[in-house]
Parts: sequence; C-alpha cells; structure tokens
Amino acid sequence: MAAPRVYEHSVLIRASATQVERCFTEQALMHRWLNPALRCEPVGATWSTQLGSQFRFMLQVPVLKPSLISTIVEREPGLVVWQFQGFFKGRDRWECQPESNGTRLLNRFEFTIPNPLVRIGFDQFAAGLTQQDMKAQLQRLKQVAERLSGELS
Repeated sequence: MAAPRVYEHSVLIRASATQVERCFTEQALMHRWLNPALRCEPVGATWSTQLGSQFRFMLQVPVLKPSLISTIVEREPGLVVWQFQGFFKGRDRWECQPESNGTRLLNRFEFTIPNPLVRIGFDQFAAGLTQQDMKAQLQRLKQVAERLSGELS
C-alpha cells in the first residue's frame, strides 16, 4: 500500500472567516480562484456544501478529462472536508482560523495513490506542480476574499 502524503499550506487573509468560507463554499466564487484547468460541478442538480453533498472535480486536459468524485464528510462553520476515492484516495480539508488581523485559511490535502503506475506518473510529472498550484490557489482565493471584504465594507 502506498504511504499517505500530506500537502499543507496556509495563508493569512484580511477578511472575516465568514467571507473566506464563502470563497470555498459558493460555486461562482470558487471558480474565480480555482486553477482554470480544474472545474468543480455538483453531482446532481443543485450546489450544496452540506454534509454528504457530492462534487465532481474535473481536470480540463485535452482528450482525458480525468475526474474525481468527492463527498463532504465534515462540515461546520468555517470548515469543509471533501473525501475522494479514485485515482487518488484521501481528503481535502479547508479550515478558517480567525485571527486578530483576519483569517488564517488552512488547506490540507492528504492522499494516497493506490495504482503504482499512476503514482510513478504523479511523482515524475505532477507532485511539484500540485504543491505549487495549491500555494497559487490560496493566493488567488486570498485576492477574491479580500476583494469581497472590500465590497461589503
């Protein structure tokens, strides 16, 4: 069995936890900061971030368009945890931690890659890019949340 991997990044955002949470729970706001090659669509007719809701995350690459079904397995104010099983198996945790000067957003991506061929391909081509993209996404989310905070104040 493949060893679990953990990629964890955080960013301080000058916005309330409520405004930051909206950025990773509302579809229109999510698509402002997600990597443009990644789409997130609800499984079913409506978007919901309630416990048990399912989403399809699709990588928009020519020909393949691999997707991963994710289910919300933890949900509290300021916290969403997606669990997924497919070519990756694991969890993607988004947590707001209020601070005196804003909100620290923590993103923890914990996963295994069960298929050895997929694991080798990931290690050779995508591991570093995935971590860079996580950092870049947090910076884009920060911009969206701070812009949203400015619009509301």
